[in-house]
Amino acid sequence: MIYKLLPLFLLGLLSGCASTPDFDTTLVDLTLTPQSVIAESDSSHGKTILWGGTILDTRNLKESTRFEILAYPLDKSHRPLLDKKPLGRFIVQHDGYLEPSTYAPGRLLTALGKISTTQSGKVGESEYTYAVITYTRLHLWSLDSARNKTSFHFGVGIGL
Repeated sequence: MIYKLLPLFLLGLLSGCASTPDFDTTLVDLTLTPQSVIAESDSSHGKTILWGGTILDTRNLKESTRFEILAYPLDKSHRPLLDKKPLGRFIVQHDGYLEPSTYAPGRLLTALGKISTTQSGKVGESEYTYAVITYTRLHLWSLDSARNKTSFHFGVGIGL
């Protein structure tokens, strides 16, 4: 009897594992942050980055969608660590339309791409310079993955 239940148990165990994005990080410059790019924008242009954070704003423009992201360090799965100190803000530019309700403020996003330029803007009343990236891959984290801690639950019970 136990051998018949083992496959079901293993299937349930595997389905509980969350999938993580598969980013090719071989060309990524891990030393760069949005703040360091602003400080040395000329030498950073064209470098490959892997940044992630919280979406602050999603704006549909005439032919593109623009995300403003507050960057955080990433864990080994490339998910932003919201309990760490922010690393600055950056902009992700997407050619075409993306639904703002899907890419809503507060959602976590990780982007792999190249630094294309810097852009001036405002944060409240203050002037701010953003690093702008053109991405090759985006990963919008599911609402379930907003937790910073992984938990494992195992239980046996009878329900009616």
